[in-house]
Amino acid sequence: MFVYQKRTQYPIDIKRKDVRMAKYILTQYGGPYGELGAAIRYLNQRYTMPDERGKTLLSDIGTEELGHVEMICTMVFQLTKGATPEEMEAGGLGGSYATHGIEMFATDANGQDFSVTGIGATGDYIADLSEDMAAEEKARATYEHLIDLATDVDVIRPLLFLRQREVVHFNRFKEMYDVYMREYKDKK
Repeated sequence: MFVYQKRTQYPIDIKRKDVRMAKYILTQYGGPYGELGAAIRYLNQRYTMPDERGKTLLSDIGTEELGHVEMICTMVFQLTKGATPEEMEAGGLGGSYATHGIEMFATDANGQDFSVTGIGATGDYIADLSEDMAAEEKARATYEHLIDLATDVDVIRPLLFLRQREVVHFNRFKEMYDVYMREYKDKK
């Protein structure tokens, strides 16, 4: 089902180490509105969509979210590349380093471990699409906060790309939601 290409959706070439920014960006890896949760949410919800249109939409977006996970991991890796334990500590990732070394672990910026408890899945396709639109808006807002914190154009550019993809996903979910609502009303 998946075809892997050995490149990210948007080129990432961060030249300056910035452990503090890496810590912030981790929130889009394992945080409550992050890419990992979105991928799981959409790839699971596709099975309860009423037809192929919805299943295809959720498969496409869920798969793209996996690509966004890869982008976030690439950014964090490049921002911490060559960091010493002291730099990891000073940048707020000392606890992560103590437990995982230089490996990334799915957490938010505060070190809270990734959890599936925030993943909305009701089995009701209308409710799930509503949740999906809200999730995309929350992710968009998080990217905007990250852009506000960033000072390096090499970091800002991929964040802007990811932010725009959240807008596109919201619009695609809204279109599907509107179609299903019209069909639901026509049945009554």
